[in-house]
Formats: sequence, structure tokens, C-alpha cells
Amino acid sequence: MKLIGSTTSPYVRRIRILLDEERYDFVNLDIYGADRDEIRSTNPALKIPVLESDGQQIYDSRIIARYLSSKQGRDPLTWDQQNQLTLIDGANDSAVILLLAKRSGVDVDAPGVLFFDLQRERIMTTLRTLAAQVEDGQFEEWNYPAICLYCLVDWLDFRDLVDFTGIESLIAFRDSHNTLPWVAETDPRQA
Repeated sequence: MKLIGSTTSPYVRRIRILLDEERYDFVNLDIYGADRDEIRSTNPALKIPVLESDGQQIYDSRIIARYLSSKQGRDPLTWDQQNQLTLIDGANDSAVILLLAKRSGVDVDAPGVLFFDLQRERIMTTLRTLAAQVEDGQFEEWNYPAICLYCLVDWLDFRDLVDFTGIESLIAFRDSHNTLPWVAETDPRQA
């Protein structure tokens, strides 16, 4: 197996943690710089991660996780877990939009810009919902949704995109998992 991505992507990190002890090659790309052509040739959606396994390419972290879970004999996700992933991915997608806009020189904090206001609203509404689920014990098992939540919260903190006031339970959740296998090894701060 070969995983193509970048060490700073939360979507790639969740797959790296899920792969755990599986043997695979990791190709770390600079997807916004020198390696842009490689990602173009690997995934027509121009997104990471991409998993190459058994002669096929699998796009998108959610589909890759489903593929790996099937190979590893894990139970499929419940509808509630699928909904959790939708929330996590929605917040993550909006945060990526804000980060890329900032890096492009756009003032994402300008008041009254509907597009950016909607992204911030999605992020915070979702994070409040996820914090309530953490407080309710819905992420106590270290499974794929918990891994994804961990990667989201840690990435938001790493990129300094969110004020966690009022949702500190997400930081506590993150901190309680910092020593698990493959978490420290995949920390984007080491990139």
C-alpha cells in the first residue's frame, strides 16, 4: 500500500493513525508548491489523501477509511458515527477554506462578508455540537470518528483558527489522546 498526502493535512493524518501498524509507503507532498503536478496526476479532484492498494487508487479519507476498515475486519460505522463524520468534515472543510483564503491574502475577518461569515458559523456551530457529544461520552472509544475529531481539533489549534472558549472539552479530549500510538508520530508540528 502507498498513501499519498502531506504531513500537515488533518485528512491524511487520520488515515495514518488508522493505518496503525499496517505496512505502507508514505509519500509526503508539497501540494501547493513543487509537488502540484504529482497530485494532478494522482487524483483528478486535486485532493489528498490518496491510497494506492491492490492496483487501484482510492480517493478521499472517508472512502479510504471504509476500505481499510473492511480489510481490517472492523465493524461498519453506525449512522450516528456517519453523522459525526459529516460534522467533523464540514468544520474541517470550512477551516481549510479560511486558511487557504488567508494564505491567498484575503481578509477573512472583514465584517459582513457572507461567505466567510458562513464558514465561521459552520465551524463554531459544529464544534459546539461535537463538544456536547464529547461531554456526553460519545467519543470515549478510540475509533475512526474519535481519530477524526482528534485530528480536527489538533489541526485547528495548530493553525490557530479557532477560539476554544466555551468548548474547552474539545481541547481536553485532544489532550487526553496525545500519547496514543501514531498520534505523536503524525504531529504536524514535526513537519
